[in-house]
Amino acid sequence: MEAALCNNSEEPPTSAVLLDCRAFNQVIFTDIDKYYVPGADITCHYNISRHITPRRKDWVGIFRVGWKTAREYFTFVWAPLPRNPDSSDDELQEVLFKAYYLPKDDEYYQFCYVDQDGLVRGASVPFQFRAETEDDMLVVTTQGEVEEIEQQNTTLLQENQKLKENLKSLQNQNEDLQEKLKAAEEKAKELEDKVHLLQTGTMELQRAQDLQALQMASGQTELAAVTENSIKLQKEKEDLQRNLDTLRSSKENLEVEVNILKQKFAALETQNSSTDEELFQTKEENKKVLAEKEQLEKKLRNTLNCVDQLQSQVQSQQNKVEDLQGAVQDTARHLEQLKEENYQLNATLLRQQNLEKKLEEEVLSHQTLQKEMNEMEKENKRLRRENEELMVHLPEILDHPPGVLTQSPENSVLVYGNPYTVNPAIPETELVSVRKCPMCDEVFPNDIGEQQYSDHVRSHLLECPYCDESFDNSNKQVYDDHVYCHGLD
Repeated sequence: MEAALCNNSEEPPTSAVLLDCRAFNQVIFTDIDKYYVPGADITCHYNISRHITPRRKDWVGIFRVGWKTAREYFTFVWAPLPRNPDSSDDELQEVLFKAYYLPKDDEYYQFCYVDQDGLVRGASVPFQFRAETEDDMLVVTTQGEVEEIEQQNTTLLQENQKLKENLKSLQNQNEDLQEKLKAAEEKAKELEDKVHLLQTGTMELQRAQDLQALQMASGQTELAAVTENSIKLQKEKEDLQRNLDTLRSSKENLEVEVNILKQKFAALETQNSSTDEELFQTKEENKKVLAEKEQLEKKLRNTLNCVDQLQSQVQSQQNKVEDLQGAVQDTARHLEQLKEENYQLNATLLRQQNLEKKLEEEVLSHQTLQKEMNEMEKENKRLRRENEELMVHLPEILDHPPGVLTQSPENSVLVYGNPYTVNPAIPETELVSVRKCPMCDEVFPNDIGEQQYSDHVRSHLLECPYCDESFDNSNKQVYDDHVYCHGLD
């Protein structure tokens, strides 16, 4: 609220804290008029209780009704210190507000006493700045109008009670939705933790897949090298086998020659016709042949040993090749398992995203219900305010005897009209002979049956198939959200 200029250059001490109205009775304002004439100075009277001690920076301000903090003053004056600080509560204090600094509109204002700490210690009843006119005169009404007002008051009380019940139902529904929202948030948090774990597992699986791929590449390279080495060994084995066959044929030829020489030796010994020199030469030749035979046998044994070693190396290489092929197959199977787990993780992540989307829709539905509940609460406050106004004017009406309804010509300038007048063009019987649909404002006469009227009202409602709740046709989204919440249970 924009404050007017004050006749003091120094700003008063204020506070932005929302104040407690229980402390407003420590300073009592007296002789407060309902109206103050604009353009004239006004004097404010008040009494200070023993619960507070007046200080030099205390002040009295004029606030527009509806203020929330002490900073929202319109104008102010410094409060004078009492002449006798030890006096009783009966000592009357007063301050003077100059007309120049007073409000110029007809809004409701009130005096407030604010101490040096910026805390409000007292507040007066509301008043206005306008001249009191004949529009404020009491209008006498008839007994029938009094009964009609009482009937309207009873109807408003019933509607107020229904609104209270609806408000309580909406509050209970709001609490249920809050609990469901809290549970959904906890579930979402758990799902987020699971997704985090799954993402971590996916990264580890990806690293394992990369490592397996490297191992497979290394194994394939090693397998290729072993295969090439095996081919070389096979070729060497074939060469050695050919050499072995050659040595075996040479051995056989030598054995044939040895046998021939033995036969010759035997023949020579049998015949004894050869000379000793021939015998000696024959023995020397026999020794040479035997030495060559031993050398050939030694070479044959060495060749056989080499063949055995080559065969064992070939067998070892074949075993290594089989082991590598098995490792490659295991790696391929593990890679397929990793791909399946990755697919499952992606499906879980997709489900998590769907759950988050549903959670956002539930939050939006809750916000819509909260907005409707706030609107119902505002309507309830409006009806309660009208009810209180009727209750305030009802004792004034009952205190006067019934008489002829009078209406001054000045009533035509009332802002809201006279609430106690009745339109003479509408007979009293017509006021009670019709019923109005609360949904579409369609009017039904009393000759229409109660069942037909109830069927018409029910046609505007959507009933929940799971509980006794009903919703207006215009709130189809709220109805769908409500039914969806039952589905979640």
